[in-house]
Amino acid sequence: MKRYKVIRFQFDGRAAVLNQKISDDWETSVKDNWLDNKRKIKEEIIAEFGAINCFRKIQDFSDIDSDQPSLIAFHNQFMKQIANAYSFGAYYPALTGASSLGERILNHLVLKLREYFKATPEYQKVYRKNSFDNWDLAINTLESWDVLLPEAVATFRELKTVRNHSIHFNPETDENYKETALNSILLLKKIIRQQFSGFGAQPWYIAGTMGACYVRESFEDVPFVKEVVLPNCVKVGHLHSVERVGHQFQIIDEENYADISVTDERFKELVNNASKYDKNNLLIGGDGT
Repeated sequence: MKRYKVIRFQFDGRAAVLNQKISDDWETSVKDNWLDNKRKIKEEIIAEFGAINCFRKIQDFSDIDSDQPSLIAFHNQFMKQIANAYSFGAYYPALTGASSLGERILNHLVLKLREYFKATPEYQKVYRKNSFDNWDLAINTLESWDVLLPEAVATFRELKTVRNHSIHFNPETDENYKETALNSILLLKKIIRQQFSGFGAQPWYIAGTMGACYVRESFEDVPFVKEVVLPNCVKVGHLHSVERVGHQFQIIDEENYADISVTDERFKELVNNASKYDKNNLLIGGDGT
């Protein structure tokens, strides 16, 4: 009767607000509200990064786009620092940081998950090492283990190309480091959205649940899900609630669920219609039955 619900993730949606086009046909109160939100965000950015070149900093902040809800994993702290460096105007550090973080994520995944794959040919190539600077080895290994989703594999390979072109000496980097830094950051954010989303369409989530993501029961023992996704989750029934306690949110759950197993599809139905069910999971009709 219970599934794992994602409760720990990070995102910053301020760039999406700045990039939102305000239409002339919107109601005046709606337009005023959006303009006020934009003004407040711009003031926050100036306060954070300084008044010198503030308009350029606001534009750079907008260009790297909003974060997607991201699981708390190997990347959050450093991804924020990389984005801050770019917004401040430190483009080459942002470029090298994004390249290094891509490599760091690959290393974390191989080292954390390789014990699950001892019976595979790939394990023999990685079990003795404590770090990997060969992106192809790491990407191909994780692809063979079905750890990385296909779209994340493709994006990692794009980032590898940008990284190799930029990190190894290339005179062109002196001319296009800002553009390349932006590209590398957007590729890294794309990887995070594809593989580490806390609110997305990844195959380990039950599709169609409203307002939150729940892990499919059949994926609970999948190595990536077990080691990366589930630590950001709590197991709940469909009648749970979320309450604010001080500056934190707390899960409140019913204890007396029926002692039965349900499919993911049935759990989705229960979650999406929680107000129509009692704690014994019976559909409540208009007459209370």
